[in-house]
Amino acid sequence: MSNRIVPAVLTDNTEHLARMLRQAECFADWVQIDIMDGLFVPSRSISAIDIASVRTSLAWEAHLMVQEPRKYIDDFCDAGAKRIVVHYEAVKENAEDIADYITNLGMTAGLALNPETPVSVLNDRLLSKLECVLFMAVHPGFYGAPFIPEILDKIALFRQSYPNISIGIDGGVKAANIVDVAWSGANEICVGSAIFAQPDLAAAYFELNQLVGFGQKTNVNL
Repeated sequence: MSNRIVPAVLTDNTEHLARMLRQAECFADWVQIDIMDGLFVPSRSISAIDIASVRTSLAWEAHLMVQEPRKYIDDFCDAGAKRIVVHYEAVKENAEDIADYITNLGMTAGLALNPETPVSVLNDRLLSKLECVLFMAVHPGFYGAPFIPEILDKIALFRQSYPNISIGIDGGVKAANIVDVAWSGANEICVGSAIFAQPDLAAAYFELNQLVGFGQKTNVNL
């Protein structure tokens, strides 16, 4: 189970995607790429074809904020995703089947929960098929959405019950709250604007790592 700050890439522009990935290569090994269809969330983003057209040394996961994730999985596998995270709200009773489908393609599966979704929707059988549970600390779809602090209590209770599963958090994380986030039990902390909207991306990333004591990429050539 890795402790890491995960740069979260959100864009609808292929050139911006290429630039963000090149920048992240200088300081990170793993990134999350947000995928939005304009239906599950109001915004739209880049596609699997866009990602496949960009060469990167980074390992990455696709966070599918989409209405019908099953239609996207093969394309993101072909594009090189190491993990696919789907939203419970988009799959619900099919969550186990979707997780099996992802893992049968050679990737790992994650499940995201929107702020209003209770952890009671998860059960041991479903969790056994997942590499991580991703708690949304914002209503998803935009960089810079306000952080919902009550999510930290939700994570803390879930961590007590499931000490060995990887727990992610996504949305609104920044230097001012990242220590509380880490203390709640989240070990994969996805960060968007607090890295990519900063004048020095690497410095912002390293500061966040230092605040929570996570390991970080050391072979950096800035």
